[in-house]
Amino acid sequence: MTWAIEAIGWAGAATILAAYLLVSVGRLSGQSPAFQWMNVVGAAGFVVNSGWHGAIPSTALNVVWMLIGLATLARGRLRTS
Repeated sequence: MTWAIEAIGWAGAATILAAYLLVSVGRLSGQSPAFQWMNVVGAAGFVVNSGWHGAIPSTALNVVWMLIGLATLARGRLRTS
């Protein structure tokens, strides 16, 4: 089980770093659904990993990170409806 939790954490880190790289080089917009979903999924990986390890500040930070991404996605969906 520990290896799976670690893999989830590393996958989350890679996803958030990829999102940041893609925005930094202009391949994605910070408002794009792809960028927001990458942040939501990456943060979820960190929530699982940091929660497992009892790192409450990191868990809380990533829950908020996920909520920001989800709120941005919802706001974008409402705008297009």
